[in-house]
Amino acid sequence: MKVINYTDILPVTMDNDMVKNVAGRLLIGREDGANNFSMRLFEMGSKGHTPKHSHPWEHEVFVHKGTGEVFMDGQWHSLSEGSAIFVPPNVEHQFRNTADKDFAFVCLVPPTAPEL
Repeated sequence: MKVINYTDILPVTMDNDMVKNVAGRLLIGREDGANNFSMRLFEMGSKGHTPKHSHPWEHEVFVHKGTGEVFMDGQWHSLSEGSAIFVPPNVEHQFRNTADKDFAFVCLVPPTAPEL
């Protein structure tokens, strides 16, 4: 069993040609005994975004705070606090912050995916 506040987990900062102004935290993973999913939290600052990419696994996303967009099916979809997103396998997608305030979402992935 694990009970922890997400702020007690050190973030991994990502900022390069493909990812801008993103911090990721592995909330629950293999080391915790989670055999079916990893739970990750991504926080994006102003103008932050993930890479546009696809992969052979699905993932589920829940927007924790802020506003942003997800690119899927060739178009951008607006997101806000409380939005839930299902990204099927092999679908090109990207998340981006559309405000000056932080945008944060929880993302679940299967054990075949990188934990962070």
